[in-house]
Amino acid sequence: MITRIVKLTMAEENIDIFKTYFDTVCNTIRNQPGCHKLQVWQDIHHPQIFFTYSIWDSEDDLDKYRYSDFFAVFWKTVKPWFGAKAEVWSFDVLMDL
Repeated sequence: MITRIVKLTMAEENIDIFKTYFDTVCNTIRNQPGCHKLQVWQDIHHPQIFFTYSIWDSEDDLDKYRYSDFFAVFWKTVKPWFGAKAEVWSFDVLMDL
């Protein structure tokens, strides 16, 4: 299993549009083959910072999503709303306590 966390820093004026747009695409992402979980977190101390948290069967499944036509449109839509470059971490979970 692969756990992926992406830190997205939104320009302040784009926070509401990001939340609305992400709400409309969440189920599409969750229904990608190999996706087990998708959550979006908003930092309570820095409301312009969001994290996506997802769990995938494998790096291959994650790559299929990342190189899909859907993701190309999604990324092209949200990228201009950022106030900083996205930061990405992928983890292979060794144990679940």
